Amino acid sequence: MRHLVIAILLAANIISAIGVVHARHDYRQLYIDLTRLERARDELNIDFGRLQLEQATWAMSNRVDQVARERLGMRFPETAEIVVVRP
Repeated sequence: MRHLVIAILLAANIISAIGVVHARHDYRQLYIDLTRLERARDELNIDFGRLQLEQATWAMSNRVDQVARERLGMRFPETAEIVVVRP
């Protein structure tokens, strides 16, 4: 009877140790995934900041005016060309 109790306790101890090892392995894998995803998030935030800066640069009014004049041949109308429409 005593040998049976010792065998059961030994088996429970081994199963518990294997569970601890498995839990630690899962924790380490999840931590590695977390750090990888945080690094990817940081890189995406940097790219987003660059894109916002680029968008602000392209949307500046003097840039739009320059493109309108050079590529589209647009210009401000002369005073004589302006017509005011009243209701």
